[in-house]
Amino acid sequence: MGKSKLDGAGVAMLLGVQGLLAVNQIIIKLVNVGLQPVFFAGLRSLLAIFFVWAWLVWKGRPPRLRREAWGTGLLIGTLFAAEFLFLFLAIDLTTVGRSALIMYSMPVWFAILAHFGLGERITGPKALGLALAFAGCAVAILSRPDTGEASLAGDLCALGAAWGWALTAYIARRPVMREEGAEMQLFWMVLVSAPILLLASLAFGPLIRDLQPLHLVGLVFQSSVVVAGGFIAWLWLLSVYPSSTVASFSFLTPILALGLGALIFDETVTWSILVAALLVALGIVLINRPARRGP
Repeated sequence: MGKSKLDGAGVAMLLGVQGLLAVNQIIIKLVNVGLQPVFFAGLRSLLAIFFVWAWLVWKGRPPRLRREAWGTGLLIGTLFAAEFLFLFLAIDLTTVGRSALIMYSMPVWFAILAHFGLGERITGPKALGLALAFAGCAVAILSRPDTGEASLAGDLCALGAAWGWALTAYIARRPVMREEGAEMQLFWMVLVSAPILLLASLAFGPLIRDLQPLHLVGLVFQSSVVVAGGFIAWLWLLSVYPSSTVASFSFLTPILALGLGALIFDETVTWSILVAALLVALGIVLINRPARRGP
C-alpha cells in the first residue's frame, strides 16, 4: 500500500540506495581497468538476466514475454543498452564525479520529453529547476581541469547516457510498458541490452585488459546487488512513497560520487565543478517538487 509521506524506514532505504548508486560509479571505474567498458556492460546485463529472473520467480511472477510488448520491449532494451554503453565509456574517459554529475542532468531531458509526450506540464518551479540543472551541466562540460584526467569525449558520453536514461524512463511511462510493471521492464532491459552490448563491444578494442579476480567480484556485484538489488529497490520505493519525494533524493548520488571520486581516485575537485554540482542538485529538487494543490 502506498504511503503519503516518507517515514524513517523510507529515508534509511533511500539513503542506502543513493549511496549504492554512487558506489556503483566507483566500481565501474575499477572494473574498467580489467575489462573493456562496453564488454563489461554487456556481461553485467547478461548476468543480471538470471538474477532478475530468479527474483521474479521467487516473487511468484515468472517472466512472460507478451507478444503485445515485444516492440516496446525491444525499444526500451535498446535504449538501456545505449545508456550504459555511454556511461561505461564516460567513466573510462573522464572522472567519476564529472560523469555522475552530467548523467544526473537526466531530469532536465525527461521533463522536456514528458512535457511534449506525456502531458506533464512544465510549471514555474520546474522551469527554474530545468534552467539551473541545464546551467550546471553546461558549467561541468565547459570547465575541465588542466590535469588531463577529464576529456570532452568523456563528458559528452555522460550526456549521451543522460539522454539514454531519459528516453528509457519515457518509454517506461508509455501504456504498453506501464502494463508490464517495473520488474518486467527491468527484465526486458537486461534481456535485450546484453546481446546488443556484447556485439557492440567488438568495435571497441580488446575485450580483456588487465583482468584480476577483484574485477570479476565487481562484475558479479554489479549484476546482482546494483542491477537486481538496487534498481528493484529504487522501483519499489517509487511504488510505495510519493514519486516526487523519492526522485528528489537523486541529487545525492552525484554529490556522493564527486566526494568518492576525490577520495578514492584523487580526482580534482575545482570550484567550477562544485558550482555545477550545486546547480544540478537544486535543479533536480525543483524539477521533482510536487505542484501545490488548489484550495
